[in-house]
Amino acid sequence: MTNKESTSAANVPGMQRVRQAARRIMARCDELARCTDCAGEITRLFCSPAMESAHDLLRGWMQEAGLGCRMDAAGNFRGRHEPPSAGGEAARPLGVLLIGSHLDSVVNAGRYDGPLGVLLGLAVAELAAEAQARLPFALEVVGFCEEEGVRYQAPFFGSRALAGEGAGELLERVDAHGVTLADALRRFGGDPDRLADCACGDEEIVAYLEPHIEQGPVLEQHGVPLGIVTGAVGQTRASLQFVGRAGHAGTVPMCARRDALAGAAQFVLELEALARATDGLVATVGHLEMAPNVANVIPAAARLRIDLRHADDATRQSATSQAMLRAATIARERGLDFEVLWLEETGRVDFDGTCVDLLERSVVEAGWQPHKLASGAGHDAMVMAKRYPSAMLFLRCAGGTSHHPDECVSESDVCAALDVLWRFVEHLARRRVARGVPPVGSSS
Repeated sequence: MTNKESTSAANVPGMQRVRQAARRIMARCDELARCTDCAGEITRLFCSPAMESAHDLLRGWMQEAGLGCRMDAAGNFRGRHEPPSAGGEAARPLGVLLIGSHLDSVVNAGRYDGPLGVLLGLAVAELAAEAQARLPFALEVVGFCEEEGVRYQAPFFGSRALAGEGAGELLERVDAHGVTLADALRRFGGDPDRLADCACGDEEIVAYLEPHIEQGPVLEQHGVPLGIVTGAVGQTRASLQFVGRAGHAGTVPMCARRDALAGAAQFVLELEALARATDGLVATVGHLEMAPNVANVIPAAARLRIDLRHADDATRQSATSQAMLRAATIARERGLDFEVLWLEETGRVDFDGTCVDLLERSVVEAGWQPHKLASGAGHDAMVMAKRYPSAMLFLRCAGGTSHHPDECVSESDVCAALDVLWRFVEHLARRRVARGVPPVGSSS
């Protein structure tokens, strides 16, 4: 333990319980990692047997802590702690603080991306229950069912439902086995006809807070365990296709070729050059397929997917326009046809200023240097922020590695995060009391 950690621990009552809770969180992450659809790796998809096993584990932990728990119509798993009144019995609070993240994973994932945030939320609720804390709001822990979008290419399905967004055409999407999302959800015990019931209705949402690993190297480079997330960058995703003409690899001269893959390859390099020349822009081609994909045949078609992200929407949109212009020019010069299908565009999201300030204050009080940063990855908090006051707390991950079995966080950083989350809850409670919202059971 560093000197800074020792100082923080000495000034915080009950820090030993926080350390014990951090150890429990790490062990629970290991248990959830065994809930997988593919032996030998961590792959946990939407409405799969592995997700059902994860829900069973959470149900047991939540019930043991005295939380009421349920799965909602969208497949999100939710546990709720009602603060006790002065007489000790649970009373209806004025509002609810949501804490959580997602339970699904990418293929062959790490064990902390998503579940760590859910388990930190559960630990906060457990600490509140143990302390009999008379908070002026309930605590609800949320494990979202589908953030990664692997099975149906429908990311944020769970948070969209909780935020009151309609599912639209998503319910009719089919997976690799021809099963629609709606049918998968019904088989899992959800109800695609009642997704509107997932939203919190008339109950005031005090805030949504999402702890999550950073999935990048910034915090490690700055030597700090935690980061205060100010917002999330905007993102553009599109599918591009270059179409040429197939031909024999040995008989068609180079000057007569309409090679779709060569055009796509040139575009990939020019997109990379554009990103390197634009401060803050990241551009990725993460998917590429070609036809007929035969060694001795000139490629007739090449399809690729691009992903552009930037903190400034205008810069991202300008870069996207430049990229499409370059793609069209490459196609024309090479005698190719070119088309683009826009998949998704998400504008920059700024998190709630009050929540960000309270997180920063909590980090400072815990003895850490506050470090603010924007998220380059998409998170459920981006969706929740459209409707509720939202914020995120990042945890340092070794080497910035994520979406990979080597994903790693330290127990001491989890302890620091839990310390900060508890302080945030206390600050939020005091702020509501100062605004005239009494703790549950108060006569004031």
